[in-house]
Amino acid sequence: GMGLALVAAVKGYRCIFTMPDKQSKEKMDILRAVGAEVVVTPTAVAADDPRSYYSIAKRLASEIPNSYYPNQYDNLSNTQAHIESTGPEIWEQTEGRLTHLVVGMGTCRTISGPAKYLKSKNPDIKVVDIDTYGSVFKKLHETGIFDENEIHSYLTEGIGEDIIPANTDMSVIDKIIKVSDKDSALMSRKMARLEGLFVGWSCGSAMHGALEYARDLGKDAIVVVILPDHGTRYLGKI
Repeated sequence: GMGLALVAAVKGYRCIFTMPDKQSKEKMDILRAVGAEVVVTPTAVAADDPRSYYSIAKRLASEIPNSYYPNQYDNLSNTQAHIESTGPEIWEQTEGRLTHLVVGMGTCRTISGPAKYLKSKNPDIKVVDIDTYGSVFKKLHETGIFDENEIHSYLTEGIGEDIIPANTDMSVIDKIIKVSDKDSALMSRKMARLEGLFVGWSCGSAMHGALEYARDLGKDAIVVVILPDHGTRYLGKI
């Protein structure tokens, strides 16, 4: 979102974001500070409900002349960008020695892109995704079933879904681990205070899951964990 808002500012475009009300106030304030508009929607509604942030974004795009709906969930350019940038960067910086990649999954672009690239370089690399309770991903990966009974509201931002984004590629995922809101928030605090890593809520999820998974790995394992969000956006929540 921030990247889009900054590009819109430079280009002089009007930029509108639809966000569920569970998203942090800091995120909304930062977007507004760089000139974007923010439309806040209810969190606890189905994806196809006209009040959902998905539906409102689509409606605004259809109503506003000469507008474009970037659709981060289904726009495959998102995955391609990570195939061309993030994947090669990880491969080069680990000198091709990484054995595991751990990433939170929401839109799934940050996992599908790097995973595709890295597995093309070394098919033995294991890809571990981090999901949250209230999301459909883990059961879908393990059983092929999209179970609506899995869906409920949760606090963690940025991971988990009640839809299947087009950027999702289950074939490059080896394992999915669910992490609770509480464990995620506590790990985010711990990372700030013990490691000086000031990161967001879903980053806590990724690190908690990575450490849980790494318990069973040998000492030669090289695990890369992607932390895509900054702690300033969660000062009021974590």
